[in-house]
Amino acid sequence: MQRADMNLEQLAEKELCKDEEEQRILSGESSVSALTPLAGGPPLDLNNPFYDVARHGIVQVAGDDNYGRKLVIFSCCRMPPSHQLNHRKLLEYLKYTLDQYVESDYILVYFHYGLRSSNKPSLSWLQNAYKEFDRNHKFGKKVIYVNYLSELREHLNYDQLIIPSEVIQYDEKLRASQKGGPPRPAKTPPPRPPLPQQQFGVSLQYLRDKGNGDLIPLVMRQTVLFLKQKALKTEGLFRRSANIQVIKEIQKQYNLGKPIEFEAYGDEHIPAVILKTFLRELPQPLLTSQIYDQIQSIGAVESSLRVTRCKQIIQKLPEHNYIIVKYLICFLNMVSQESIFNKMNPSNLACVFGVNLIWPTKGPATLHALPPINMFTELLIEYYSQIFSSRILPNEVLP
Repeated sequence: MQRADMNLEQLAEKELCKDEEEQRILSGESSVSALTPLAGGPPLDLNNPFYDVARHGIVQVAGDDNYGRKLVIFSCCRMPPSHQLNHRKLLEYLKYTLDQYVESDYILVYFHYGLRSSNKPSLSWLQNAYKEFDRNHKFGKKVIYVNYLSELREHLNYDQLIIPSEVIQYDEKLRASQKGGPPRPAKTPPPRPPLPQQQFGVSLQYLRDKGNGDLIPLVMRQTVLFLKQKALKTEGLFRRSANIQVIKEIQKQYNLGKPIEFEAYGDEHIPAVILKTFLRELPQPLLTSQIYDQIQSIGAVESSLRVTRCKQIIQKLPEHNYIIVKYLICFLNMVSQESIFNKMNPSNLACVFGVNLIWPTKGPATLHALPPINMFTELLIEYYSQIFSSRILPNEVLP
């Protein structure tokens, strides 16, 4: 099932959830969302009332796609026999998980394989579940059915999915059993040449050439300017999503060279999502793939020397990338200074931006690769003045 008006950023959310759960425990609060496990995530809280349901991994939050939409996975093959699972509590747990995102956009992926007579809920349970979710989440007219995993690529960021091995094996068996062999995947059309005013999905050099030599890309300059003036104290800045249709329309307007007035939308989270989307859609990461391995090794550096090491790594960036990174990190440092209001300290900002600044050359960042990326980004933000103090370049611009 998919909300049609909603589509990595959110392996990083795991780190945010861990920090917030520690605060809730200290204050005596409980959190169900922290129980929604990512693959390889932290141990579940035994004291949580939903532990007996969450421990099976039936419901998982896989992350965010390019537009900040949560990917929620429901895997029937992970449902134990009915006598080992309280289906009423499963419904409550699923409802609680989805209710966290009902005001935003999200995608719910339901893997039917593995539902058997021994573990399937009653018909009345299914009817109640459908009525309950259709009332608040309006699933009725937004359901898309697919027969093969490959078809999911047409609708969402497939690489972000947590797919059980049983489902993958069944998909392979199903495709191999088709007469004449498995259906051929649709040919990917050749990429279209960028529009003269294209802003998304094109290189920094292209933007500089088309922008009369301006070092800071137009999208970044305009979003940062608006957010600096209007949204530094907005709670959850960069963590909340925005209406996907609005985001797509703004991207379209930018690519056509039309002016954007963010104030007219009345939502500070829109330019925040636009900025993250711009970074994610760069053909090459802003921090460049050349320093990826050096960032991955930052955790092995003695803690007292990490800031110096970060400075050494950043100095290796090409001049244009360095200027843009410095511009962005300067702004994020400003945001962090208002964390008492916006709740976005350097650690939280690093969890959101790390995966948007650097990623491996092949595939998404893994859970193992995420901590050093977040650590490096956090150091850049917290120690901005020290890390970017010595390399001064001509025509450099700051927010």
